[in-house]
Amino acid sequence: MTDETENDKTAAPAGKDLDLDEISEAPELQDKDGPDFEIGEPMANDVSAIYDIPVNVSAVLGRSTMQVSQLLKLGRGAVIELDRKVGEAIDIYVNNRLVARGEVVVVEDRLGITMTEIVKSDRTE
Repeated sequence: MTDETENDKTAAPAGKDLDLDEISEAPELQDKDGPDFEIGEPMANDVSAIYDIPVNVSAVLGRSTMQVSQLLKLGRGAVIELDRKVGEAIDIYVNNRLVARGEVVVVEDRLGITMTEIVKSDRTE
């Protein structure tokens, strides 16, 4: 087993403090054409950076629980009873997190969802 600092060329020699003012960012990591802000400067007002991040949106009509033996007996035409009633709001999830409830609508020849309620987050992070 070798000491990890033996292979680390940036490690300070034993007994010598490392002066953080002498350290500069590696040239290949410096972004010459990047945004006009200093490292460590908050970007709280620039939320446009997250606009292109993809998220998964799911609309759940209902749920059901069954034994594997029942699942294996299902075939074409089988009906699975869900835990929701006709007309009851369905759940809308973003990245597996409940964010809203809504109603099923028809948009031309496809299904869609009309949001009827936004669910408040109980997240306190």
